[in-house]
Amino acid sequence: MFKRSLSLVAGLALCASAVTSFAADVLRVSAIPDEAPTELLRKFKPLGAYLEQQTGMKVEFVPVADYPAVVEALATDRLDMAWLGGFTFVQVNQKTGNAIPLVQREQDAQFTSKFITSDPNVKSLADLKGKSFAFGSISSTSGSLMPRYFMLQDNIKPETYFSRVAYSGAHDATAAWVQAGKVDAGVLNASVWQKLVDSGKVDTNKVKVFATTPTYFDYNWTVRGTLDPALAEKLKQAFLALDPAKPEDKAILDLQAASRFIATKPENYKGIEDAARAADLLK
Repeated sequence: MFKRSLSLVAGLALCASAVTSFAADVLRVSAIPDEAPTELLRKFKPLGAYLEQQTGMKVEFVPVADYPAVVEALATDRLDMAWLGGFTFVQVNQKTGNAIPLVQREQDAQFTSKFITSDPNVKSLADLKGKSFAFGSISSTSGSLMPRYFMLQDNIKPETYFSRVAYSGAHDATAAWVQAGKVDAGVLNASVWQKLVDSGKVDTNKVKVFATTPTYFDYNWTVRGTLDPALAEKLKQAFLALDPAKPEDKAILDLQAASRFIATKPENYKGIEDAARAADLLK
């Protein structure tokens, strides 16, 4: 029931935003739903206020039900900007050919995923053969695509290696599943894992990290290719201007789990595209 209600709310939000899709004074922003909707809104609120101040526009956060909804909305100009994973950026760019990644967090140039378990006997992926395993969303770069890619490099095909493969839909949900024993192990992005640990939302006496992936490029703020170039540049400079030495800016950066934002470019995500093709997730 909750999922159906959330989908309805998200759908209504997107429909409502479509009505004002050409309102020049409204910037419609969204994010891949890799965490709970309430957490996404909490993280975005101060950033939205900052962007309003920097652009002189009203900034509207548009919640969506799932990853494909963000891709479709940005590709069809129903969104102006979105927080994407590397894979969702590749998907948008494949649809449009002109999506523009503006900035990424400094750590997104060397991002990792964490493999976790509540089974004390699990020390490596070799110990999980025949056990159950959870990814996040199938469209998640750090919760599905890249961990899968690296497993395939080690000749581990999840669907035949594990007894059951499940998709939790979000990184925090994966951690909750593992802690509750719903699955024997799972994988989530390193940033969310650390946040859950720091906030006490995961019990490290019950759940442990037993492996970490190699590094890869991941998250970025992307604008639709048809956005006014002057506005795109203004948004980019607003992100780059956030200074951790200023308390008000640091509060925004902390919510984004960022030390600072740096410029990025489409070429950074070629490795993600290659990985998606290798995993048969992109045609």
